[in-house]
Amino acid sequence: MIDRIVVWALSLKARASEERGQDLVEYSAIAGLMAVAIVAGLAIFTPFINNFFTGLGTWLGNLPP
Repeated sequence: MIDRIVVWALSLKARASEERGQDLVEYSAIAGLMAVAIVAGLAIFTPFINNFFTGLGTWLGNLPP
């Protein structure tokens, strides 16, 4: 009976370590997809952001002292 409990406990430990590895892969995939999305978003919105700050700098430059 104790042998079965020990085998069962060891199998649970083995499953837990496998799931940790799987979680690591899933989190890495999510982080990679987020990085791709951020780079794509920056590539799309860079002209708009540049125009905004250029206009803001012009506006601030034209303010009276």
